[in-house]
Formats: sequence, structure tokens, C-alpha cells
Amino acid sequence: MKTIRLTKPEILPFWTFMEKIQPYEKIKARGLPDNISSVLNKLVVVKLNGGLGTSMGCKGPKSLIGVRNENTFLDLTVQQIEHLNKTYNTDVPLVLMNSFNTDEDTKKILQKYNHCRVKIYTFNQSRYPRINKESLLPVAKNVSFSGENTEAWYPPGHGDIYASFYNSGLLDTFIGEGKEYIFVSNIDNLGATVDLYILNHLMNPPNGKPCEFVMEVTNKTRADVKGGTLTQYEGKLRLVEIAQVPKAHVDEFKSVSKFKIFNTNNLWISLTAVKRLQEQNAIDMEIIVNPKTLDGGLNVIQLETAVGAAIKSFENSLGINVPRSRFLPVKTTSDLLLVMSNLYSLNAGSLTMSEKREFPTVPLVKLGSSFTKVQDYLRRFESIPDMLELDHLTVSGDVTFGKNVSLKGTVIIIANHGDRIDIPPGAVLENKIVSGNLRILDH
Repeated sequence: MKTIRLTKPEILPFWTFMEKIQPYEKIKARGLPDNISSVLNKLVVVKLNGGLGTSMGCKGPKSLIGVRNENTFLDLTVQQIEHLNKTYNTDVPLVLMNSFNTDEDTKKILQKYNHCRVKIYTFNQSRYPRINKESLLPVAKNVSFSGENTEAWYPPGHGDIYASFYNSGLLDTFIGEGKEYIFVSNIDNLGATVDLYILNHLMNPPNGKPCEFVMEVTNKTRADVKGGTLTQYEGKLRLVEIAQVPKAHVDEFKSVSKFKIFNTNNLWISLTAVKRLQEQNAIDMEIIVNPKTLDGGLNVIQLETAVGAAIKSFENSLGINVPRSRFLPVKTTSDLLLVMSNLYSLNAGSLTMSEKREFPTVPLVKLGSSFTKVQDYLRRFESIPDMLELDHLTVSGDVTFGKNVSLKGTVIIIANHGDRIDIPPGAVLENKIVSGNLRILDH
């Protein structure tokens, strides 16, 4: 692996780049074949399950946080695949890429799915030593993972999937079973369901030329300015992450008008291509330097790679510009509020936007630091508000919501330091700014 710096990009005709990023509507227009079951039987679903829920105040794997009707991310994933297998009489397996942080807890919980119609496999990504930023030496004193060494190790990003999947033996197992593609996505992206149209496009390429790598991209909004984007360089599609952009060009990178799409991290990858490239040591990914500060104050660096960065190593790679509904990540409690609300309905593990919402866009929600931890967030809502007509919600300070509250238009609620605002049961807030130390009675 090597670090590269993209200098002046080569000037290519715009159409050559756009040919490599197809609109989803064009893919969908091809329809589905009669033998969709045989196509599905060649697929493996892989979920990236290495993250902890610490950013939302939870211990253990993030995938075990309840997100909808007491279902966890993992519950919803299993329900989706079981529904596929039952509907089409197929055998699509689920594979979880765990980290040393999540492996033990995840394996314990997997027993609850023993009677589901989904075969579940796990493998672990690597464990790398953190580097002292000053001395550039490993922080770890030895190879143990306990005591003072606990913070000395880290999982090196999801780009590690290729080597770890290969080393686990699962890659060869699935190829031996006749599987051809993996669909890789973050387990906290509730929009990342198996798409039959994209799978059919891969299995039955229109020009007869197999596509080894598909990256789903979607249109960027002002909420997505940090997302990685696709560019073309030396005739190949490349993923550029914000961490690779020099500070002088960060604002340019964030521009919604200049870079209109971003990577959803929903990827479709050929199994035989992964095997070939892995055995040739030909998967080339830029190294991302990620600075961190440990609890004791020590400044360290982590060297990481991103799974999508390998796109340039595969043949006939393609970007597909998918609907925004395929990107529904839950990174914060603000995201959690959206997916728990009546904006979405739940069916067989999949969330779909309510038909009652007049606009296809998702409201912009910003919950303050009092809501950061899931436990605090849940305590502040007696029930999740009606948000079907909401455009924008900002909440700051000590605020609680009673039952059956309705939020419409733009609602801003700010409780100053030392003040508290209780939104009473049944309140309807439409285009309102609430501040100070108030109880709302006019509803």
C-alpha cells in the first residue's frame, strides 16, 4: 500500500466520466429476469460490523442498539435477508465483519437467530497497533489486549475487508458454493437493502463485459459535505475522501455544486476478482492518517484504509447514482429520531418513506448535547413526535417532549443554561421558535 497525492487531474471528456456513473433509473429500466432466484443464489451479503456505539453513549457493538420497535440494526438486517430467502426460495447468507471490539458480544447475540432462514457467518478484521505521534513508535508494550494495552490497538478501517475475508477462508468457501458477488454495506445504513435491479445488472451485463466493482453514489446535500466522492484519474474511477484533501481545498471539496455525488459505501464486488487481486497483492488503497487523542491525553495516529478506495484496482468499475432512500445511516440520535418517527414505515426489516409525506426529502434535525446519549434521548421523549410535515428541527438545552406532539415546518426550541422547556402532550408546533424557560399552553 502507498500514499498518493492527487495533483492536477487529467482533463478528460465529460462523457467518459459520466459513462462510468449510470443513473439508477437506467439500471432499473432493464427489468428483472424470470430466473431472479438463481441470480440471488449467487449473492452474499456482507455487513461492516466493527463499530462500537460509544458516540451515542452505548457500550458494545453499535449493531445491537434498538432503532425501531425495539429491533436492532442486526435484527432488521436478518429480517430483510430472511424475507428475501422466503420470498424467492433462495439461500442468501449474511456475513458480519467484526472487529476485536465487537466480536464477542456479536457472537453471543447470534444464537437468537438459530431458527431464522439465514445462514450467518462472521470473520474478524485485523488488529493494528496505534502509533505515538511524537516518537512514531507503537504504543503497545506487547501483543496482549488487556490492562494498559487495551487502548494500544485499533481496527484499521473497513479497507481491511479484502485481506481479512480472504484469510478467513470464507472467500474460497463461497466461490466453491457458486457465489459470485458480495454486497457490502455499513450495518448502520438502514437503506442498504439488497437491490435486485443492480444485482441483475451485474449478473447480466448489457455489453457482456463483467463489472467487477459497483459503488452506489447518491446526490449530495448540505448534510453530506464530508462524504467521499468519485473522480476519474488515469482512466480509472477513484474514491477521494475528505481526509485526503489538503486543507486549502477542503471548502472546494465540500461544494455541493462542484462535487454533486458522494459514496454511500454500498458496494457490489466480484468474489473471483477479490481472490485474483489478493493473490497478486494488487489491491491498491491510499492510506488515511487518522489522528486521535487517547483518554490519558496521548496523541496517536492510526493508519486506515477505506473499502471503496480499492475501486481503481478492479476492472470495468461502475458508479450507480441511486435514490437517496438507499442512504439512511444512523450515526447520531438526530438520525435515530428520524428513523423512529412516522416518516418511515417498517416492513420485513426495511424502512420506506411514508406515502403521507408530501416531500421526498428528509427533514434536517439537529438535537443538542442533552440528547447525545441514547439513554438521555429516550428519556426526553414520552413518544416520538409526528414529523410528517416537518422541514427543520433544532433543539438545544434541557428540553422534554410530552406524548403526541406534532412538529411542522421549521421548529426551533432553545432552553438557555439553567432553564428548562417542557413541550406538553398534544402540542402542535408549526413554524415556531421557543426559547427561555417556558411551558407551552396554546395548543
